[in-house]
Amino acid sequence: MKVTVKLFAYFRDNRFVAEVKEYPQATKVIDVVKDLNIDSEEIGITMINSRHCKFETVLSEGDILAIFPVIGGG
Repeated sequence: MKVTVKLFAYFRDNRFVAEVKEYPQATKVIDVVKDLNIDSEEIGITMINSRHCKFETVLSEGDILAIFPVIGGG
């Protein structure tokens, strides 16, 4: 199945901004995170089709997955 993955902030460094990727059925958000070699501890928010989701959420054909890092301030 095809899923559009969008990365934000420093997750884009040496990767991409947005890319359509092919994954097998029943792929979870955490599987994509691992595939991209992103440390799950650095993730602040994940969204599918503009709605918050969890790492265990299963993706569907045509979904848009957005991955945002933790952002600190002070």
